Amino acid sequence: MAQQKRNWVAIITMFFIFGMISFVTNMAAPFGNIWGFTYPWAGFAGNLMNFTAYLFMGIPAGNMLIKYGYKKTALIALIVGALGLGVQLLSGVFGSDIKVGEIAGVVTSLDLFIYLLGALICGFCVCMLNTVVNPMLNLLGGGGNTGNQLIQAGGTINSLTGTLTPMLAGVLVGTLSKDSFPQVAPLIITGIVIFLAAFAIISFIKIEEPQANLSNVTYEKSPLAFRHCLLGVIAIFFYVGIEIATPNMMNAWISNLRFTGAAAVAGSLAAIYWFLMLIGRAASTAISGKISTRTQLVTVSSVAIALIIAAICTGNVPITLNVNLGFIKIDNAPVPLSCVFIFLCGLCTSVMWGGIFNLATEGLGKYTAKASGLFMTMVVGGGIMPFVQDLVVRPYLGYLGSYWLVVAMLAYILFYALVGSKNVNTDIKVD
Repeated sequence: MAQQKRNWVAIITMFFIFGMISFVTNMAAPFGNIWGFTYPWAGFAGNLMNFTAYLFMGIPAGNMLIKYGYKKTALIALIVGALGLGVQLLSGVFGSDIKVGEIAGVVTSLDLFIYLLGALICGFCVCMLNTVVNPMLNLLGGGGNTGNQLIQAGGTINSLTGTLTPMLAGVLVGTLSKDSFPQVAPLIITGIVIFLAAFAIISFIKIEEPQANLSNVTYEKSPLAFRHCLLGVIAIFFYVGIEIATPNMMNAWISNLRFTGAAAVAGSLAAIYWFLMLIGRAASTAISGKISTRTQLVTVSSVAIALIIAAICTGNVPITLNVNLGFIKIDNAPVPLSCVFIFLCGLCTSVMWGGIFNLATEGLGKYTAKASGLFMTMVVGGGIMPFVQDLVVRPYLGYLGSYWLVVAMLAYILFYALVGSKNVNTDIKVD
């Protein structure tokens, strides 16, 4: 019973960290809309910096997990997160009068680059936190379907903060202007306070280290020697691109429509997407003990493809949208019908992260921590693919046409669920 209590403390702690990951990540879209108002090329630049950090920090984060353990890695990450938010806060009060050159025909000030530095530092933070929380929950759940169940439960908390963050930012901004950034300063300050409070709380919590002695383990091969892990790493790259690109492009699209309060409506639409992710993860938590991870992943990837194609084919058919979910309200907003199909995808993407991670690390044993670091590296897809969608695809196909890139990525997820996730390397020693 004592061991069970210690495990539940660890589980609840990981749930809390899962929420903070989403808080930091989901500030990138509304903040990007603010900077994009003045610098059109910069709308997705903060998001790119946030996820580029994974490329550089993923493998080091996995090594930190092995060397220092889950708790110390989490504490380091929380301090880094507070620092990153502090730098972003600084960009709202310093550097606007210091010109540093011309980019894409627009004179650029130092404050933008201070913000991008803060986004990069925050990316280091969420990379380390992600490296901790996913394998920890999978191991605490005993792997398999029950391990996936805990990951989905943590993802539910993640989606809750993901729902609230863009909505709060949108309400604070209202309608975009070049002076919108100081209006979201209270949200940044709140984040800093939460990070510091989390650091204090976790410092006093005892967390069992499921793989405490990994520093003395010999690794004969790379986790990529397992085909299902290698293909899963690629799947994670595309999945995070899908998860971020789907609501963010909609957010950017609606924010730039010329009606009063467009940014607030865009933030609320993005919040609905994240709220539906919360619903989907809660549902997956309830059924994962009975319905296999593979079956869930096949189903949601197929439905997501259908929804995005429906959005593209619907075009710009206008509707007047009214939503009242208590904490999410949209009154008589003149938005395209396509938005409905786009935010419904939240129900599908909700299951994908936990499903891919669970399938890709199944049977890895001692290679799990190293595999987690590789997975975190590939989260850079959340920065690269939306950036490609915005700067390469959108100029030729428009906002809706750019979602064909999302369809292609979803097709790979479906392939992975059907074929790529099967472990064919059962001869490799994992003890």
